[in-house]
Amino acid sequence: MAQTAAPVTAAPLSVEGIFGSKAVRTEYVRSSRWGKDGESYLALEDAPKGGQDIVRYAIADGQRQVVVAAADLIPPGASAPLGIDSYEWSPDNRWLLIQTNGKRFRRTNALSDYWLYDTTTKQLHKIGGDAAPSTLLYATISPDNSRVAYVRGNNIYVEPIAGGTATGLTKDGDDYVVNGLADWVYEEEFSVHGAFEWSPDSKRIAFLRFDTKGVGTFDMIKNTGGQYSQVIPLQYPKAGTTNSAVTTGVIDVADGATRWFKLTGDPRQNYVPQISWAGGPDALFIQQSNRLQNSYNVLLGDPTTGAVKPIMVEKDAAWVEANVAPEWLNGGRAFTWLSERDGWRHLYTIDRASGRATLRTPGKFDVVELLNVDEKAGYAWFIASPDNPTQRYLYRTTLSGTPKVERLTPANQPGTHSYDIAPGEHWALHTVSRFDAPPVTDMLDMTRQQPLRTLAANAPLAKVVADTGLPATEFFRVDIGGTQLDGWLIKPPGFDPAKRYPILYFVYGEPWGQTVADRWAGAQGLWHRMLAQKGYLVASLDPRGTATPRGHDWRKIIYRQVGILASADYAAGVKAILATRPYIDPDRIGIWGWSGGGAMTQNALFRYPELYKTGIAVAGPTDMKLYDTIYQERYMGLPQDNADGYKNGSPITFADRLKGNLLLIHGTLDDNVHYQNQDQLVDRLIHFNKPFTMMAYPDRSHGIYEGENTSIHLYSLMTRYLETNLPPGGR
Repeated sequence: MAQTAAPVTAAPLSVEGIFGSKAVRTEYVRSSRWGKDGESYLALEDAPKGGQDIVRYAIADGQRQVVVAAADLIPPGASAPLGIDSYEWSPDNRWLLIQTNGKRFRRTNALSDYWLYDTTTKQLHKIGGDAAPSTLLYATISPDNSRVAYVRGNNIYVEPIAGGTATGLTKDGDDYVVNGLADWVYEEEFSVHGAFEWSPDSKRIAFLRFDTKGVGTFDMIKNTGGQYSQVIPLQYPKAGTTNSAVTTGVIDVADGATRWFKLTGDPRQNYVPQISWAGGPDALFIQQSNRLQNSYNVLLGDPTTGAVKPIMVEKDAAWVEANVAPEWLNGGRAFTWLSERDGWRHLYTIDRASGRATLRTPGKFDVVELLNVDEKAGYAWFIASPDNPTQRYLYRTTLSGTPKVERLTPANQPGTHSYDIAPGEHWALHTVSRFDAPPVTDMLDMTRQQPLRTLAANAPLAKVVADTGLPATEFFRVDIGGTQLDGWLIKPPGFDPAKRYPILYFVYGEPWGQTVADRWAGAQGLWHRMLAQKGYLVASLDPRGTATPRGHDWRKIIYRQVGILASADYAAGVKAILATRPYIDPDRIGIWGWSGGGAMTQNALFRYPELYKTGIAVAGPTDMKLYDTIYQERYMGLPQDNADGYKNGSPITFADRLKGNLLLIHGTLDDNVHYQNQDQLVDRLIHFNKPFTMMAYPDRSHGIYEGENTSIHLYSLMTRYLETNLPPGGR
């Protein structure tokens, strides 16, 4: 006879306690920067009388020194110091470039004012001339400390760092032509923001020019701003439609002359996901992709002639991922490159002249992220997890000779580790977290892999977790017919295996994300714990195609069948778990997700109505043809070449099969997954006379967080919906 667990005394979590003004916040080291000597670091700290001090800490003894006091950053005629959104030092450390007064531009508060502080004279002056407040973007200092470049009004400007007249280097920027600044889809899918870069000798600026004429305009409507609605046009290329024409140029800063690189192919049918200077001022490194993103030309561009020289071509039967700017080795004669050419994502060094690739990380594992390359030391440091894809550890490998790969994170330290490594690799800001343990950041002695001191312990947050009374989260694998899916499961306090409990699955299930990770999940993770306290089992699975370090074939088997394969894997996993865990109530199975997870939730309820009883789909794309070119075509091909895949992967196709409870949630000003998605699905559900519930958050974006109490309202809504339609508690 099963034993009933003893009652557990726990501090109950609440939506207000997780998302409200009195929530316990995560501690972290703010805006840290390493000193050039690798023996100190800078941090932002709130000053007693307002503003922020920039403080230097000596690593060895922790000695603190205020480098720039907030009191020094009071503009002429002002009474308060500038707030620091971000900052950059000039290479000679004389000038401090301060970004402040940031206003929303797409994903970030990039529209800003910029001020320069001269540490020698203690003088402060604003750049941008007569520019209106918060209208400059991505200002950066030249390598020779003489100028600042930025984007204003879709043109690139430079001005003397010591003060003086700004010079417009491009002249044709307007509502449709954008210089030095990515269009919406490049920013979202290639993480390109400021699309320009100083040459190492400060004589030129390389940049991307976007001609957006012909790109479809999606009109968003803002309704909360006054008596009349406001139309917000967004040039957004949807799958199969016209892209921006992107050209790559270089400007001579002295005379403003522009030279264009002679890239082959239609600029609207190819992408340039990354440009950077090739280890010196004499060549530009260019990655050019075809529209399908399965063939990347790696090129060197001559800034004096515009001629381009191919180094190599990276191809894949599915898709190729863009590399970040490479590290240059051997006096610029070789560079680093990440490739999946042997079935795993590995680090290679590429010979600049011949394109010959040398593998530096052999083995059946994926390099998750390349952190540091130090040719003098002879090593490259990277993140990997060969044996447990839910965790992350630090490794290093040799850069020459026979590759020697070694794990540096001690074997007795599980979890997810991240490292910000100082110059010289003696020290690192090291952060580790686990699913049940908030992040702890320490100053790590890399030579001994021992912490010198803790900088952010998050003890109050750890106490919140401990006080929930929940058992440790279970990580497991489930077999779905020869394929093992990773999963986690949170059980309620006082769990009784003789009872049956409702289960809620948290899903993503697309190539952009991983939900089954042994890392701290923030406020959303606390909400899952709150549901467990109420009597829910909460779980997640990662189906094939998710971005886990399990090899090329695992990730890319989903090609041309997004929404189809993953939803089938998920259903198989849910059924297998149900068959082996009798404490799960088959009549109380729920699922929820956001963005791609919102689409997967819809696919789950529509495709497998006999399995899932309740679902909450937040900001989900309902029809793949409504999403952007770069993301959707990367994983699905062109709509005209994969019509069946687009149709059968889109939840809206199967809306007639809905039987369970469905809550649809969307922000009406979502510039990523447009509110149009919800409207079209709702229209379809009405056509089939299917009951459902919906919530529209006015003028909220994809994250649905803007405005007072929005997060509290959202998570309260979802909690009530679950309690009503998926009743909690063991029976």
